[in-house]
Amino acid sequence: MWEEAGSSVTLLCLTASSGVPLYCRSRGGSAKQQLPFSVIGSLNGVHMFGSNLDVLLTATCTENTHVMWKVFHDSITLIVLSSDENATDFSLGRLLDNIFNAMVLVLGLEELINARNIERLKKDLKACYKLIDSFLEPGKCSADLTQCVECAVMPSRAILQECLEAFASAAESRFGSLLVGGRVLCATEQWWQLAAQEAMLLVWLVRSLPPHTSRDLPVYLPHGSPTVPHRFLTFQLVPDLEVVLLCGPNPSLQCLTDELVQQFWQPLLDLLKASARAALQCLPPGISLAPGILGLLLINQDQRKSLFTVQPPGTSTEGSEMPLKDRLCALRSFYALVISLYFPCEKPEGSTVPLQEEFQAGFSHCPRHCYVVCTTHKAYAIHRRQHQLFLVLKPDVPTFALRSLATRTLQALTADDSAF
Repeated sequence: MWEEAGSSVTLLCLTASSGVPLYCRSRGGSAKQQLPFSVIGSLNGVHMFGSNLDVLLTATCTENTHVMWKVFHDSITLIVLSSDENATDFSLGRLLDNIFNAMVLVLGLEELINARNIERLKKDLKACYKLIDSFLEPGKCSADLTQCVECAVMPSRAILQECLEAFASAAESRFGSLLVGGRVLCATEQWWQLAAQEAMLLVWLVRSLPPHTSRDLPVYLPHGSPTVPHRFLTFQLVPDLEVVLLCGPNPSLQCLTDELVQQFWQPLLDLLKASARAALQCLPPGISLAPGILGLLLINQDQRKSLFTVQPPGTSTEGSEMPLKDRLCALRSFYALVISLYFPCEKPEGSTVPLQEEFQAGFSHCPRHCYVVCTTHKAYAIHRRQHQLFLVLKPDVPTFALRSLATRTLQALTADDSAF
């Protein structure tokens, strides 16, 4: 696992009105030890005390722990404690949003906010544990932080896209996606109309489950349908490659498995096997990056999808270059810094994240470029109307060259609008 020694994360879920603990999940450190009830009560009590005085307590830091509180629909309180030195208000806030949306995805909003039997709710929440725990694991990608769907790029995507659309139409569904290695290779047009968190959660759900030939799961869409479930169907076409659908009561899983999957995907079996075996690529064909780039995150803000890699073609993970886990940490931390402080972002109403730099209050413009210089690496970000680009680069790349290098990289990645 990519986890700093001794770092830990503990998540508490309680009822907002009475403070009754619903569950406690942990990873790292002494994860096997349950927090004492007195500690849980103190953490919830200080938050409720502030609320009674019209004081909103959102986060605090001790010498070695970052704590954040968040209340959802005046019904569920989530509290997270993290000893990770890279934890920030932004990253922990995203974690709590993901956790609550994961609970809605599995159980539905009605059961969470109008629970009449607390003991039954506790039992029902056990169905969410695997998905919740997957968000507590050390980050190995960017989707949980950006809440965008990570995509893969392959030369065969056009053929697979045509087949996916025909398959989804035959299955009476407008929402279909083809996943390879937990990333979206292609999807129907309506799939990209789902709320960003919903599309990300559905892909994340598949990644969190053990491999299976087919599944038929009821899911609630946190934004589009939080109280009425949809059927979420998954079919493993070949190992590490699955097609997923959101649909209504028809057709049956048996019909889809025995007839439609065979009809549409069997003729492409060799292509599917080759796609699953091929190394995951996040760069469009023919794109070569500057040798100084160690990590890249490109976000399409219109469709809320992303290209992400910390091992671009041609870079090494040996010698003096940054290890993969350090590149990942640097890229995630840089994204959190830039989005929370400088670039415009879809901040929820009522957000009261404190300003961490005094001069930010004096900005008379919206920043479009940002960079940092560290001893181990440099980083640069560009914000445009449709795209955002975040780069981690070798420390020997000249600082004066960062802007031109990043601009050229963004132009190359977005030159073909149909690709991304």
